[in-house]
Amino acid sequence: MESPEPAHSRISIIGAGPGGLTCARILQQRGLAVTVYDRDPGPDARDQGGTLDLHADNGQIALREAGLLDEFFALARPEGQEMRQMDPAGTITFHQVPEADELFKPEIDRGQLRDLLLDSLQPETVRWGHALEMISGPTDGPRQLHFADGTTIETDLVVGADGAFSRVRPAVSLAVPEHTGVSFLEAWFSDVENRHPDIAELVGMGSAAAADGDRGLFAQRNSGNHIRVYLIRRAPVDWITAAGLTADGTDGIRALLLDEYAHWSPRMRRLITDNEGCFVDRPLFALPVPHTWEPSPTVTLLGDAAHLMPPLGVGVNLAMLDACELALALANAATVGDAVRTYEKSMLPRSTEMARALEGAAEHLLSGDVPGFGNDNAQPDDPNDTA
Repeated sequence: MESPEPAHSRISIIGAGPGGLTCARILQQRGLAVTVYDRDPGPDARDQGGTLDLHADNGQIALREAGLLDEFFALARPEGQEMRQMDPAGTITFHQVPEADELFKPEIDRGQLRDLLLDSLQPETVRWGHALEMISGPTDGPRQLHFADGTTIETDLVVGADGAFSRVRPAVSLAVPEHTGVSFLEAWFSDVENRHPDIAELVGMGSAAAADGDRGLFAQRNSGNHIRVYLIRRAPVDWITAAGLTADGTDGIRALLLDEYAHWSPRMRRLITDNEGCFVDRPLFALPVPHTWEPSPTVTLLGDAAHLMPPLGVGVNLAMLDACELALALANAATVGDAVRTYEKSMLPRSTEMARALEGAAEHLLSGDVPGFGNDNAQPDDPNDTA
């Protein structure tokens, strides 16, 4: 089959995260039709994760092309660029406070960013409750999307923006994510200025990190007077069941953590003892480096589906830059196949370079030096940073 013109093609994006929605927005801004399919039953089906820093040299570029940069700055928190490095006693060893007009990487809650993108799309762009099971059809198209509800949809281009365990990826690559050996355990704190003032003061208005070489933590101020804390540990994927515990067994998990962090100061251990609700286990995975595939005129990937890396401040930024470049390639190419080749020609080398720089970097989060501070490519970030 001859590759169709983008203006007369059926473009299907799998995944309504920031990457997929950014791609859809820019395509619609340039007059191209697109449909986004997402497995969630609706936009409010689950918690969208913590806070993200969108960088001027990638994520903000995408928002500018999407015509949403001013709206982003109206929601963003420049004060969230504050960073603190502490030792296990809670003593600040490094403190970076942004200038009053600093906008290089302001923070925004992931849910706020998603809502901004969703609200910018034409009605009915996103089809909720569509969990992709597989893709069939010839490489040169058209392709068939098979969903869990039994429906099948024919399309000319499938864009995999469906994250770490992408159902689109197998259409072009046999690669699967591998566990890094490091896991995050998420804890929540709400109404922190009133209920947890000591923790609010400890974390500040941005992020704070500490580590001792074997374990660490990373805390983020979110909007709405919330803080999320991620306890960082070497642990196998099944560490909870291996310890005879259950995911909702908060007391048992807390006791284990208090033993592991026994030599940390009482103030720092309050980040373990005072959280609200259950801990959330988030093992870290990464794709092999490099991750490339033979070009297909009917399938491509962006974000974590293409280049899953440790959550070190680049995930959503790269996904949104991918989305922007793919959408612009489609808007300017003679055929869909030409657009995919143009996009992958720049995306794959860029993502390979970054993935090599971060290969094995999950271990850095346990370093007592916490080298991420002052280095955007290694700063801990929201482990929900999947697009």
